[in-house]
Amino acid sequence: MSENFYERFGGAVAFEKLVDEFYENVKVNDILKPMYPDEDFVAAARRLRMFLEQYWGGPHAYSDERGHPRLRMRHAPYSIGIAERDAWLACMKPAVEQMGLSEELYGELWGYLEGAANFLMNQ
Repeated sequence: MSENFYERFGGAVAFEKLVDEFYENVKVNDILKPMYPDEDFVAAARRLRMFLEQYWGGPHAYSDERGHPRLRMRHAPYSIGIAERDAWLACMKPAVEQMGLSEELYGELWGYLEGAANFLMNQ
């Protein structure tokens, strides 16, 4: 039986590491930090982690708790243009790179993240 991406990536521990590193980068990003009230970093990180885990074949905690992801709807209140997309990717790229992934896993993950960042632009 072949493992899915979630398992090949390293499961919950790996997704937690990725998301924690991403949010450390967001906390010092002048474009993204204002979009996250300080008290919401922990909750935002949890939501992103649950979403990514579910998307990649892990537990369905995200949809069990929050329903369908509806990413565009959930991000609609935020003005997301080229600068915001680029800032998000700039925070995510070092988080992904520090994971030490194989070329295959890196390509699969980064391809999705770039596509999602482009998809969520609304300006």
